Amino acid sequence: MANGFFNVPVPINEPVKGYAPGSKEKLELQQQLKSLRGQELDIPMYINGQEVRTGKTQRISPPHDHQRTIGHFHAGNASHVTLAIEAALAARPAWAEMPWEHRAAIFLKAADLLAGPYRARINAATMLGQSKNAFQAEIDAACELIDFFRFNVHFMQEIYKQQPESLPGMWNRLEHRPLEGFVFALTPFNFTSIAGNLPSSAAMMGNVVVWKPANTQIYSAQVLMELFKEAGVPDGVINLVYVDGPTAGDVIFAHRDFAGIHFTGSTGVFQNIWKTIGQNIASYKSYPRIVGETGGKDFILAHHTAHAKAVAVGMSRGAFEFQGQKCSAASRVYLPSNLADEILGYVKEDLASFKMGDVEDFSNFINAVITEASFDKLAKYIDGAKADPNAEIIAGGGYDKSKGYFIEPTVIVTKDPKYVTMCEELFGPVLTVHIYDADKFEEVLELVDTTSPYALTGAVFSQDRYAIDLASKKLVHAAGNFYINDKPTGAVVGQQPFGGARASGTNDKAGSLLNLLRWVSPRAIKETFVPVTDYRYPFLGSEPAEDLNRDKGL
Repeated sequence: MANGFFNVPVPINEPVKGYAPGSKEKLELQQQLKSLRGQELDIPMYINGQEVRTGKTQRISPPHDHQRTIGHFHAGNASHVTLAIEAALAARPAWAEMPWEHRAAIFLKAADLLAGPYRARINAATMLGQSKNAFQAEIDAACELIDFFRFNVHFMQEIYKQQPESLPGMWNRLEHRPLEGFVFALTPFNFTSIAGNLPSSAAMMGNVVVWKPANTQIYSAQVLMELFKEAGVPDGVINLVYVDGPTAGDVIFAHRDFAGIHFTGSTGVFQNIWKTIGQNIASYKSYPRIVGETGGKDFILAHHTAHAKAVAVGMSRGAFEFQGQKCSAASRVYLPSNLADEILGYVKEDLASFKMGDVEDFSNFINAVITEASFDKLAKYIDGAKADPNAEIIAGGGYDKSKGYFIEPTVIVTKDPKYVTMCEELFGPVLTVHIYDADKFEEVLELVDTTSPYALTGAVFSQDRYAIDLASKKLVHAAGNFYINDKPTGAVVGQQPFGGARASGTNDKAGSLLNLLRWVSPRAIKETFVPVTDYRYPFLGSEPAEDLNRDKGL
C-alpha cells in the first residue's frame, strides 16, 4: 500500500558486456569460473532466513561435463514446505505493512549489487550449472534480471499512482494490497532471470513467497538467494526449498492461505496445477491468482520479398542460441520457394562455422542441452527424421553424450507441413523447415496459425508492407510476442513485455506493469467529509440540501 510518492530512478536497460578477448570483464569471469570449478559447493535450502541442511544431498554437475561434480544440494521433503509456508505467513504482516519505498530500495540495491560485485559470480554459476556461453549468461542472469528489478520498481510506483477521481466533499482513493496469503514461485532451468523475477516481483508488491526452482537451476539459484539476503530482503519473505514437484504441490495447493502461483515451465505441469487448484477452490481463503508461462512452437515465416541473409541469421540465432532451450526459440520455419535455397545455403554456412563444447572455451557458440533425458528425447526425434522419407536432415544430425549432452544444431526440411517436428515442442537445437509455393503466402498464414496449440513468439520477414500488414492481422492470436524482420527471441524488459496465450500461458507479460497488477488486490476507499443527514430525495417531494451526485451507482 502506498503512503507517499517519490521520484524513483528512471530505469534504463542495463548495458550488455561483450567479453571480448583481453577485456576486464572476461578476465573477471574467467577467475570466477576457475574459483567455482575448484570447489564443490554445499547448497542449503533457505527457510526464514536460515540455512537448512538435511544431509540428503543430490549431486550437481555441468551438462557439458557430467563427470565433474561442482556441488551438492540438500533435498527437502513435505515438512520443509510446511515450514516455508509458516515462515512466509509469519513474515507477512510486517512485510505487507512496510512502506513501498523501502521495498523498492531493497530491490534497487539488489540491481546494483548484481550489476557490480555479483555480476561475474551469477554469470559463472549460470554458465556452469545451465551450460550457457558467456554472452547468453550475461544477457540473462545479469542484464535481464537487473532490468526486472529496476523496471518493476518503476512499474510499482506507476500502479500506486493510479488513483480515482474525487468530487467536492469526498476523497476517493485506491489501495493496492498484497494478496491475502502466500505466493508459490515455481521456476524453470533455462533463465536465471526468470528464476529471480518470479519470486521477487510478487515480493516487491508486498507478498511473501515459497520458491521452488528446477533442480537443474539450483546452482545459480543459491547465488540469487544470497543476493536477496545481502540486498536486505527480510527473513521469511522469500523462502527457497528443494523438493520434487508433487511433494510441493500436495502441501501448497491444499493450504487455505495459498494465494497465487507464479510459474514458468511445461504446459502439462501447468495444466495439472490449474486442475488441482480448481478441485480445491472451495478450501481457499481467496481465489488464487494463476500466472503462468509455458511452452511454445515458435515460428519464422518469410515472404517472397524477404531479405535472404536476414532470414538466415534470424534462423541461426533464433533457433540455436542456448541450444534452442528458450521458450521463444524458433522451432518451425516457412520459406518461400523463390528464396529457400539461398536462405538455407546461408544457414548451412552459419552452422558449419559454429563451434560446440565447454562453456569455458569462449570460442564455443553451442554448448550442451540441460539433461540426459532432454538429450535422449532430441536424439530420438533426430533418428526418426533420418529414417522418415518425408524428412531430410540438411545440417547437423549428430549427437554425443560421452562427456556432455551435446546435440549438433540440426535442420530438418520436410514436405509435410504437419510433420511431427513441425508440430511438437522439442526444446532443443532442432529446427524444421517447410518450403511453400511463393505465390501462396495467404494460405501459409492459415497454416502457421493452426499448426500449433501454442502462441508464444513468431517472426515475419518481408520487404512488402502489405504482406506485413496482412500477416499481422491473420496471425493476431498466433503469438504474444510478434517480430517483424527480426528473430523471435530476445525480448527486453520495458521494451517487449513477454508472454503468450493459447497453450503458452496466461499472457500476463513479465517485464511490464500488467504482471505486477496480478500480485495485488485493490481496495477502493471513499471518505465523505460531511455526511448526509436526511435520507429523503427530491422525488419524494422534499428538497434536501445534499448533493445527489455523492451517492449513485453501486
